[in-house]
Amino acid sequence: MTVNRRLVLATVAVSLLILTAGCTMLFGGISDETLDEDQEYDDLKALETDAAIEVEEGSILSGSEYRAVYDLNDTDELSLYQSTFYTEVALDIRAVRYWYPNGTELTGSEIHVDQGRTSTEVQVPDGNGTIAWTGEGDRRSFTLEAFVHGSYTITLPEGHRTTNFLFGSANPGGYEREIVDDQEVLTWDHLDSTIGLQFYQDRNLPIFAGVVLVLVTVGGAGLLYYRRQVQQLEEQRKEMGLDVELEDDDDDRKGPPPGL
Repeated sequence: MTVNRRLVLATVAVSLLILTAGCTMLFGGISDETLDEDQEYDDLKALETDAAIEVEEGSILSGSEYRAVYDLNDTDELSLYQSTFYTEVALDIRAVRYWYPNGTELTGSEIHVDQGRTSTEVQVPDGNGTIAWTGEGDRRSFTLEAFVHGSYTITLPEGHRTTNFLFGSANPGGYEREIVDDQEVLTWDHLDSTIGLQFYQDRNLPIFAGVVLVLVTVGGAGLLYYRRQVQQLEEQRKEMGLDVELEDDDDDRKGPPPGL
């Protein structure tokens, strides 16, 4: 009995360890190596805006990524999450950097970053500093919460646009748009709601227009060919003395049966 009891207790202990390890793997945070990855943010820090974000061009296999720099404006805690249709999930971040107001830099592992199931909690030592991180996005869209209220500048990949209403959009409205070195730059004076962008490669529009033109041409040619075939069939019926309109046949069928 004692042996069995010890075996049961050992099994329970191992199960708890496995369960705890599994939870740690799923919701146990971001590794120091990931937080401390190398990344360049000086170009975004130089912009005169409270939040500067640049979306990098992605590929079919890897999607895209973005770099973001925020002036915290007396904010020492951030709750980073991504909204979905059903719930909120923690935002995956890497290459985290923090700068004190005097410019002293800390890496991500030197500040408090704790990733849970629904959010990634970040605490910084001075709420008037600056924080930056890199995240992942979709290939043709970008969605992110406005974690810090204030002015925002978002730069799209080179050659990408949001202006065509069929393929692009930028929300919320009230932004200014300009093209700098073939990159679309969107600027909001004040933003406190979710950012949602849909963008496309500008060079693909002529290709799409060409495809549409080919489809219309082929469809028009097919329609003309069909009408020509119908006309030829009608002419053959007339030559054979079978010039009977289909509408008349339909009217005759609606009448009473023969003999009534």
